[in-house]
Amino acid sequence: VSKQEDPLKRFLNVVRYYISGWHIKPKGVKKPYNPVLGEFFRARWHFSDNTEACFVAEQVSHHPPISAYYYASPENNLIICGDIRPKSRFLGNSAATLMQGESKIIFTNRPGEIYRIEMPNVYARGILFGRMVMELGDNSTGFFTGAYNSIYGKIKRESTGEALYEITGKWSDIMYIKNLETGQKEVLFSVQDSKICQKTVAPEGEQEENESRRLWSKVTSALIGRNLDLATDEKTLIEDNQ
Repeated sequence: VSKQEDPLKRFLNVVRYYISGWHIKPKGVKKPYNPVLGEFFRARWHFSDNTEACFVAEQVSHHPPISAYYYASPENNLIICGDIRPKSRFLGNSAATLMQGESKIIFTNRPGEIYRIEMPNVYARGILFGRMVMELGDNSTGFFTGAYNSIYGKIKRESTGEALYEITGKWSDIMYIKNLETGQKEVLFSVQDSKICQKTVAPEGEQEENESRRLWSKVTSALIGRNLDLATDEKTLIEDNQ
């Protein structure tokens, strides 16, 4: 993306990146592992073009909870960094996670070009009765309407307000982009045709004590063994020791 000379095409690729990850979500509502202060997670990616990327995230505040993260791929002139400040709310038959914070996408070969994005809020509908459904909304580009997982938005030229493109579809399936000048419509992103590049994480025995997978390993083992009482006890020990 950073090597694309046309600034509009770079912007469109940033939009594609932004909405391409929305379909990656839990299959159901689960009680989370509450990150503890100083806990961190590291990973690397090895891409098919022989380039690499590294990532580190750390819990930098417990009250309120704040996670900071940094992703870099020097060969691709790319840095993504920012923070997430989730806030939980219960709304009758729904639970919401309000995703405050900001991400910055920086192309290191283009000084001063920074894209600032916010993550959409997450809602779990039907937690007490009815069908349980996960939804996204509010702080995302465009707005959601109609059927579940639908998306609609427009890309406008900031200087004039002119609408250039229209985005429609479902973020859980296929999203389309339409050039409003030519009327041409094409696929912006298809979940079925996408391929997730798997991350590489160091074995637990090589991780530091406060590195996520090692820190929560006993809780994970208890959950895999369906021993919820032991999982709760181990979780409490971690939280009490922070």
